[in-house]
Amino acid sequence: MERILTTQTVKKIGQKVKLCGWVSNRRDHGQLVFIDLRDRSGIVQLVGDRQLGELRSESVIEVIGEVKKRPAQMINKKIPTGEVEVAAEKMIILAKAKELPFSLETSGYEVNEELRLKYRYLDLRRERMLKNLELRHQMVKFIRDYLDERGFIEVETPILSKATPEGARDFLVPSRLQPGKFYALPQSPQQYKQLLMVAGLEKYYQIARCFRDEDPRADRAYGEFTQLDLEMSFVDQEEIFVLIENLYKGITEKILGKKVYQFPFPRLSWEKVMKEYGTDKPDLRPDKKDKNCLAFCFIKDFPLFEWKEKEKRWDSMHHPFTRPKEEDLPLLDKDPGKVHSYQHDLVLNGYEVGGGSLRISDPKVQEKVFAILGHSQKAIHQKFGHLLEAFQYGVPPHGGIAPGIDRFLKVVLDEPSLREVMAFPMTSGGQTSVMEAPSEVEEEQLKELKIILKPSRDKNASPKKR
Repeated sequence: MERILTTQTVKKIGQKVKLCGWVSNRRDHGQLVFIDLRDRSGIVQLVGDRQLGELRSESVIEVIGEVKKRPAQMINKKIPTGEVEVAAEKMIILAKAKELPFSLETSGYEVNEELRLKYRYLDLRRERMLKNLELRHQMVKFIRDYLDERGFIEVETPILSKATPEGARDFLVPSRLQPGKFYALPQSPQQYKQLLMVAGLEKYYQIARCFRDEDPRADRAYGEFTQLDLEMSFVDQEEIFVLIENLYKGITEKILGKKVYQFPFPRLSWEKVMKEYGTDKPDLRPDKKDKNCLAFCFIKDFPLFEWKEKEKRWDSMHHPFTRPKEEDLPLLDKDPGKVHSYQHDLVLNGYEVGGGSLRISDPKVQEKVFAILGHSQKAIHQKFGHLLEAFQYGVPPHGGIAPGIDRFLKVVLDEPSLREVMAFPMTSGGQTSVMEAPSEVEEEQLKELKIILKPSRDKNASPKKR
């Protein structure tokens, strides 16, 4: 007999079926025992004799039985299968479960987060967590279909790459074949997608994994996160805005079932929002408590540089590949602080959920920007020579944007952190859920990599943390 899903039982009244799943709840009424059997599709009630009474919650079982209509007074309108139940005739225990470290019948917010992440495979059994992952899947599928219809090509770019100064700390990976040298995990595919424009792809995207060794915040995950990475050739800012606002209007209405407050999304200058709202991430909702209303906007005309008083130097407002406004090019040599750029941010309900820009395609302008940021000529060619060389062979004007997948879902689902919309996130302390990484490695591995660990200078540090 072929297994069916619990939600299919409503169409099988009077028929014998086979179900498989987890024991979500058990109620022993003496002669009769009731079980809520859960699979990925939902829950259905089983009813049987004492053979069901031996089961512990979250044990995995296979059941064969007849689907029957529930008595009118026993109908449960809260679940799709609430009008039926399955009279169990035969049961096989496929796997027993020991006592759980926490309850799965609640939202989970009340449980210590580190404990939840240690047992993430249990935590993901919650209805809320499963729904979050399903919505994430539907969103990514919608993005792929939308961009495919518009001629975009999905291209994977390398994970093992080169360390370049782009704003956050890199995660480094030692090379065994070239001792003393290191790969870096990409903070974003920024330079690769620009090289794909040089290669003539014209329309690229990727659901990209990105890595940044920066301090965790509620709207930023430590270690790794996912973004929609997108780049186009022969494009202006307005074309990027139209593409993105139509994409996110579709996601909002068709996937989330929510409303977009203003469409087209307002295009607001950085100076205007800073003056009117005191922030470059304004919340434009008329009612800030309305969670079903999504108020998007684009912020543009950012300064190209910001002054770092502590370090006494200029830094990029976005990143060093952002194109300056043509009318401000003479100011690069005279007054960099007055140069405006083609940077743009996508803002939603007071959160930045994506950022991008038109890019520099003139190698002379690019070198000048690197110099203003404090890089010597030697350092420029060591760190960015590959990009400047590529620009010598016919580079089209190009630009793009990279909205965060995790960040967007965190905002629209009103979750307290990005970790609630990721399957296996890191803890706030930088430990991978379930796997207990980072971890020590064998001495032989370190020898192969020509790495010698020095004792920590911290007298209170445990030897295991050196």
